[in-house]
Amino acid sequence: MIPPTCLTDACCDEEYVLPSVDALMAGTLALMTGYAQAPADGAHRPLMGKKLVSNLFFLAQHPQVSPAMRCMLGNLRTRWLQALEADGPPVRRKPTPAASLHEAHSTLQ
Repeated sequence: MIPPTCLTDACCDEEYVLPSVDALMAGTLALMTGYAQAPADGAHRPLMGKKLVSNLFFLAQHPQVSPAMRCMLGNLRTRWLQALEADGPPVRRKPTPAASLHEAHSTLQ
């Protein structure tokens, strides 16, 4: 068990000492926030979605999680899988010439 003073000191330094299930849950919630805030055509969004599904799987299998929570996490994982499959592959936009090329100057120095 972690001594209470260690938890207090860690919070002051903005470092957290969490049990593995809590750390995995915190990481999953952070990924969900990042996924929700990322643009729909963002390059990293599909990867965040896959990692979310993976984290939900491992959370549902974690020995410190109650049976009711395991069931809920399993259902949540299924919904994320369905949502990711419905989105399909990411759509990548090609850059427009104006965005990637600079106009030449009329005179050279």
